[in-house]
Amino acid sequence: MTPLLEIRDLSIAFGHGAHRTTAVANVSLTLGEGETLALVGESGSGKSVTALSIPQLLPYPLASHPTGTIHIAGESLLDAPAPRLRALRGGALGMVFQEPMTSLNPVHTLEKQIGETLRIHQGLGAQAARDRIVELLELVRLPEASSRLGAFPHQLSGGQRQRVMIAMAIANSPRLLIADEPTTALDVTIQAEILELLADLKRRLGMAMLFISHDLGVVRRVADQVAVMQHGQVVEQGSLGAVFDTPQHPYTRMLLDAEPEGRPAAVADERPVLEAEDLRVWFPRRGGLLKRVVGHLKAVDGVSLAVRPGETLGVVGESGSGKTTLGMALLRLQSARGVIRFAGRDIATLSRRRLRPLRRELQVVFQDPFGSLSPRMSVAQIIAEGLAVHRIGDGEAGREALAREALAEVDLDPALAERFPHELSGGQRQRVAVARAIVLKPSVIVLDEPTSALDRSVQARLVELLRTLQARHGLAYVFISHDLKVVRAMSHRTLVMQAGQVVEAGSAEQIFTAPTHPYTQRLLQAAL
Repeated sequence: MTPLLEIRDLSIAFGHGAHRTTAVANVSLTLGEGETLALVGESGSGKSVTALSIPQLLPYPLASHPTGTIHIAGESLLDAPAPRLRALRGGALGMVFQEPMTSLNPVHTLEKQIGETLRIHQGLGAQAARDRIVELLELVRLPEASSRLGAFPHQLSGGQRQRVMIAMAIANSPRLLIADEPTTALDVTIQAEILELLADLKRRLGMAMLFISHDLGVVRRVADQVAVMQHGQVVEQGSLGAVFDTPQHPYTRMLLDAEPEGRPAAVADERPVLEAEDLRVWFPRRGGLLKRVVGHLKAVDGVSLAVRPGETLGVVGESGSGKTTLGMALLRLQSARGVIRFAGRDIATLSRRRLRPLRRELQVVFQDPFGSLSPRMSVAQIIAEGLAVHRIGDGEAGREALAREALAEVDLDPALAERFPHELSGGQRQRVAVARAIVLKPSVIVLDEPTSALDRSVQARLVELLRTLQARHGLAYVFISHDLKVVRAMSHRTLVMQAGQVVEAGSAEQIFTAPTHPYTQRLLQAAL
């Protein structure tokens, strides 16, 4: 029987001459109808490059055309004409990209973006397309789906944007779904629902899935076959049971053993460096012909908190619970009501001009690194930009030297300083975002899902790095994450948010071992 997907001796290289880099070397994979093949490996191992080569979406120019063969149901793709590739993309081939904010058009509504693929591939009219869009959004559990058709990507949370991407990918019932980290931005409860949804679609449509993930717990739940990649090569592959239960390659065993471990060091009982009292962020809801305010979406509703030097405050909750909005409000990047104090000084009412000198002390690592890094600037320029703004460093050469030191601090080769964001893996981009924050030696860093794009082995190293930096400089962290294992390893105290409110707060040990609120208990149960 002919496999649905067959890849033979695929090799891909980037760059020219001395700068030529082999990203994928002699990779061979086979995927049958209705099966799920998981590609696992650390950031930069070649997983996404392999996946992007199937629909011919690799970044160009390449040093050479990919070599080898790729066949879908016996049809060759590497030499397919452009019209045929356009028909396959979004039709027989669906793809969920790793970073939804950069994959969704920021100036188009959800209805327009999802409707476009329905019109192109199915020729649906306006009403039929609208009905199908609502059905798809309900399938991926987007809250209030019918009323969100006019929403733009920036009005959704990270997890909600990921669900919209999945809805677009399955819109035309593809035979092969390529899912590049499809659960990265999702909290544990929604993650479980999405995995259940994908499994149901597989059964109903006979859909095959190429599933890329650094989360081995997720892979264990969805995969039939597993291929482990390292340095662009497949070092081990086989059935899920064989690879996970009796791994043969040392690299596979290292991946399976990698978990964030330990607990953060105790901190002194000092005066809080950052405080908030009765913080509120309400967004108006408008309706009627005149678009009058008919109510409010209470994204953050009466939240109070405090974090001391050297302390990590973990913030957990489902997608849309208000975690990121809270973090942005604390940094004065989102309008809010209430009291915000930094080092005892009320900053909630400061003008932009008076607040600007304090920006160095209050830094942020955003959830989506590709969306927050300028595509037109090199890594060195991105990291050094804040140094130039705050006049730190001895000229351009001195700032570049500090940028390279920051890259080394986040376990990246300083030689990457000359590269651009599109030339890095998702995990490498996230570490560049961390380097950009720490290079200014701030007092407080809001970390919004800083490990979501990283595989487990890199997560463990990043957690250790953040602890080291915290101990060295007395940094205070507000650590926002849906990954409860990482939150437990990082946090001294934890806030649990639901619908904009804090439903439970306490020491990390108490929250994770003896939760009292039913919502907290449900989150922890879903993470097991």
